[in-house]
Amino acid sequence: MSPPCSPLDSAPPTPPPVTREGFRNAMARLGAAVNIVTTDGPGGRHGFTASAVCSVTDSPPTLLVCLNKGSSAAGPVHANGVVCINTLAAGHEPLSNLFGGRTPPEERFAGGAWRVAATGAPMLVGAVVAFDCRVVRTVEVGTHDVLFCEVVGVAEGGSHESLIYYSRRYHTLSGPTDD
Repeated sequence: MSPPCSPLDSAPPTPPPVTREGFRNAMARLGAAVNIVTTDGPGGRHGFTASAVCSVTDSPPTLLVCLNKGSSAAGPVHANGVVCINTLAAGHEPLSNLFGGRTPPEERFAGGAWRVAATGAPMLVGAVVAFDCRVVRTVEVGTHDVLFCEVVGVAEGGSHESLIYYSRRYHTLSGPTDD
């Protein structure tokens, strides 16, 4: 018969710390829809590409978006208090890259066709779906602000092919058609 284990014998080993690079490499293995998040209002028109978008609840309909606090979009988004989350379709890779941060904000919108949503935020014509939202809460976490966005309008596009980002590359995901 074995002697009983002491609490020290049963403690799990301490895992090594998660490095920034290790975390980023692991996140590259988490596929996500590609979105362009836009805003307009007193803080000006702006937009950025985001894959960190997630449903929170359907009552009231709410999404969350993660926004880098150091990005050029942070000031306008906070000042305006509204966003439109435009989920990109197949073929929108160039538009995603325009909004990725290296193009001056005033030039980003030239790459697509836009209409004004009810909140005043730009809505992409041809998006798989667009969620017009009011930012109702912001939580700071490290380098990012987590925006809780109440959906006030939804516009579904005709595309059945969504753009996703996985393993540091764009991919197309096809869904069923309405035929």
